[in-house]
Amino acid sequence: VQLQASGGGLVQAGGSLRLSCKVSGAIFSINTVTWHRQGPEKGRELVATLNSGGNAVYPDSMKGRFTISRDNGKNTVYLYMNNLKPEDTAVYYCAAYLKSDSVSQFEWNWGQGTQVTVSS
Repeated sequence: VQLQASGGGLVQAGGSLRLSCKVSGAIFSINTVTWHRQGPEKGRELVATLNSGGNAVYPDSMKGRFTISRDNGKNTVYLYMNNLKPEDTAVYYCAAYLKSDSVSQFEWNWGQGTQVTVSS
């Protein structure tokens, strides 16, 4: 199983980006998906969560600016980010709680990060 994040880049404050996370491999089922980020000299923080029931949860600082969604047919998770701020600069990671064909239980799988830089 692989998670491939993409869509990062350089954007001016107030701009928007859409991050994508493609989940590939022998996947039996995907339950919860999340996006995290780690800024310069900061710990990793949770940005958005989307559970199997379609319920999305965001930290207060992201509410109204970030939207997580998924396309089950494409096994792809998206993070739409609007009104970006310099403090949103970070490496963004996706993660999925999934069960692959080769294991008997759900496990968290992580993708590599994609850099988002917001200039003032």
